Amino acid sequence: MSIVVQKFGGTSVGDVERIRRVARIIADTHDQGHQVAVIVSAMGHTTDELVSLAGELVETPAGREFDALLITGEMVSASLMAMTLSSMGYKAVSLNGQQAGFLTEDLHNRARILEIDTGRVQYHLNNGEIVIVTGFQGINSKGDFTTLGRGGSDTSAVALAGALGAERCDIFTDVNGVYSSDPRVVPQAVKLDEITYIEMLELARVGAQVLHPRAVETARHANVQIRVRSTFYTDDMGTVVVGSIESGTRPVSGIASDENQARVAITGVPDQPGVAAKIFGSLASRNISVDMIIQSLNKQEINDIAFTVSLNDLQDALETLEKVKTEVNAESVVYDTDVAKVSIVGIGMIDRPGIAADMFEALSKAKINIKMIATSEIKISCLIQKEQAKQAVQEIHKVFFKDEDGQSIPLVADQKVGY
Repeated sequence: MSIVVQKFGGTSVGDVERIRRVARIIADTHDQGHQVAVIVSAMGHTTDELVSLAGELVETPAGREFDALLITGEMVSASLMAMTLSSMGYKAVSLNGQQAGFLTEDLHNRARILEIDTGRVQYHLNNGEIVIVTGFQGINSKGDFTTLGRGGSDTSAVALAGALGAERCDIFTDVNGVYSSDPRVVPQAVKLDEITYIEMLELARVGAQVLHPRAVETARHANVQIRVRSTFYTDDMGTVVVGSIESGTRPVSGIASDENQARVAITGVPDQPGVAAKIFGSLASRNISVDMIIQSLNKQEINDIAFTVSLNDLQDALETLEKVKTEVNAESVVYDTDVAKVSIVGIGMIDRPGIAADMFEALSKAKINIKMIATSEIKISCLIQKEQAKQAVQEIHKVFFKDEDGQSIPLVADQKVGY
């Protein structure tokens, strides 16, 4: 009997009626002859409310007790779902992260899953029970609860599917698949029937919010097939995330923007071996990820080094660079938060020259200035003014998504999406 893992996000279980709807979806899958393990998020905006509550008492809540607070949201969802399924005549059991065997790093608030002991989950599945597991959480070597950070329930679901050898992992959410862009920004956005792991991973990293990057990375390593589907339009099979696509590859699969960016520069840096290593090594030691690195010659033997970081990491980055500035004898540290990163992603770009030129031309025609550029074989990103991000995505989409006659795809009146 095949195993199917299903994940339902906070919107999907946001109230009593939605919990009943989800229970019916789970029950139908079980009735089709599958063993079913389910990952649930906290109801609606429960996690945000818990974060806000902690913030009223503590200036910067973090650590063990913050995790102990946050895990309660998923426990409520799991228990209610198991109760609902039981009332419908199905055997169901809820398990928290510890009971389900999720072992994580000894790190709070953003831990990674190290391994999953599936013994108890498998026992209940073999007993004919539907297993409801709390997402977003696990337990560390000290026996303390940990959380995986935002989007952690996606990662929980994919990791569990891999550990169980599941047939697939269905991610149910409030959208009915992966689109060529955010339909709130581009009403003409096209739903993709399938997309590769590597494309989905890049899109998630550059701003697409359908799947969390860590979940896609986990799926890729475990070779788990993901289906992104809507909780509210179950007749739509959504988008399949797979290892490769045989034919019909578009040069560009998706366009995304990320306004949660800041440009940082350390100026007047001596042009000497080891200086860049010192700068970026110091940032790495604070778990700060950087992107779009540019080194430019300011004057003879003096450089400026600029790069982008997440707004969430900006303060830590500035504190780190102020210390490094003295150590490397640099002149100053400056930053700009009025920026956004706009990116195109597609495995078809590898063999299609001129893709970058088309993107730059679209921005040029819209009079959008490019501040920084970063490229790879399947991604091109441009840093622009934040207020122009929406327009940039719309103009770029017109270039790469056209109908058979070469015309931009017309406005779609009734998109079944809920971004």
